[in-house]
Amino acid sequence: MAEKMKVEVWSDVMCPFCYIGKRKFEQVLDALPFKEQVELEWKSYQLNPHLQTDTNRNYYDNLADSKGMPRAQAEAMCNQVTEMAKGEQLTFKLDKAIVANSFKAHELAHFAKRYGKQDQAEELLFKAHFTDGENIDDIDLLKRIATQLGLDVLALEHALENKVFEDEVRQDIYEAQQIGVRGVPFFVYDRKYAISGAQDATVFRQTIQKAFEEWATKNGSNLEVIEGPSCGPDGCD
Repeated sequence: MAEKMKVEVWSDVMCPFCYIGKRKFEQVLDALPFKEQVELEWKSYQLNPHLQTDTNRNYYDNLADSKGMPRAQAEAMCNQVTEMAKGEQLTFKLDKAIVANSFKAHELAHFAKRYGKQDQAEELLFKAHFTDGENIDDIDLLKRIATQLGLDVLALEHALENKVFEDEVRQDIYEAQQIGVRGVPFFVYDRKYAISGAQDATVFRQTIQKAFEEWATKNGSNLEVIEGPSCGPDGCD
């Protein structure tokens, strides 16, 4: 038997529900007696792989254009998500968020994974995007995050310049297509059960307990997906 049960999470740094789902999952896991026997692995997913980084473009305007809706409606949607985040003690400042392609951020996450710092990197990337109004496509920001994590900044710079982790990011995205991920966050427990979206804590708790019990006794099961609020290529719902 493996030493730990793996939970894989397909996510995009620019997805608000992914940050909310991360916090919900963490709170549930932290209260479980077997938390030290669970290994979390972040998988890359891009909601809009062709998005061009534009530090001068307003987040609300970009959302309105992408969804084909009035700006006021886009702003109202963002306010609703911000309130949801507050319930998880997260501070969203979407009026300051920068429209940015997330590919380099995913490369940083894979770089950090090699040193056991992937989860911490994801946290700092989410905070940079949703709270601090930072450009997650900016190499200087990624280097600052690496410094905060105690990682080799020159090694990261080399990795980004030479696209060392590009294949790993694209492999995650391909794998998401293969297993039918249509929106993120997408949590997969021991490759048997899945939760799509930032579900209620009860759903996270029941699913991880069931998966862990079966993992511990080596019982198998087909992948069952429980749907919830998530973001897909056409937007968040």
